[in-house]
Amino acid sequence: MFGFMKKEVQVFKKLNCPKKIQDFLNKIPANYEKDGDTVLSPRMVLKQNRAHCMEGAMFAAAALRFHGHQPLVVDLTSNHKDDDHVIAVFKRHGHWGAISKTNHATLRYREPIYRNIRELTMSYFHEYFTNDDRKKTLRSYSLPVNLSRFDKNGWMTAAEDTDYIPEYLAKVPHQQILTRSQIAFLRKADPIEKKAGSILEWPRG
Repeated sequence: MFGFMKKEVQVFKKLNCPKKIQDFLNKIPANYEKDGDTVLSPRMVLKQNRAHCMEGAMFAAAALRFHGHQPLVVDLTSNHKDDDHVIAVFKRHGHWGAISKTNHATLRYREPIYRNIRELTMSYFHEYFTNDDRKKTLRSYSLPVNLSRFDKNGWMTAAEDTDYIPEYLAKVPHQQILTRSQIAFLRKADPIEKKAGSILEWPRG
C-alpha cells in the first residue's frame, strides 16, 4: 500500500489512531542532523530511527493517511530568533487535533477539541518562546497542506531527502496572529517555564 514494503505496512497497520502515532513518534530519537540537514521520508524515518519536527509531521501524516485520513500538515512560523515548527493535523467529530514530534517538554500532541486551525495554533502560543530571553515567538500559521500533492515525487518512500516539502511550506500563505502593538505588549515566559522548556526528551549524544 502506497509503495511501502511488507514490514513497513505492518508498522503502519498498528498505528491505527492518532494517539498510537504520537506514542510511536515519541519513542523515535530526535534527529540532530549531525551530518547535515535532512528531510527524511517516512520510510527513511523508519529505517534510520530518527526524526525532527518536519520529518515527524510527514511520518504522522503518512500514518494517518494509511487509516483513511488526509495527510495534512500545518506550518507554524516564529520570529527570526526562533525555529519554525510543523505539525500533522487531523479531524475527529468536527474538531481539530495535532500530532507533533518535538524534543522538548512543550509543543506536543493536541487533543482533537479545537474548532478551527487558528484555535489549534493558538494553543501553542504561550509555550513557544526562546530560552535565552524568554520572549514568545510564534507569529503565523499556514492552513493545512495536503501532502498528497507530492505523490508524484514519492514523498512517503523516497530514499533521498524531500527538501521540496519544507520549501513549499515556506511559500504558502500564512495567517498572522499578532499585531505590532500586541507583540510590543507581550510578557516574557516565567523562569519556571524556561526551566521546563530546557528539558530534553532525547539529549544530544
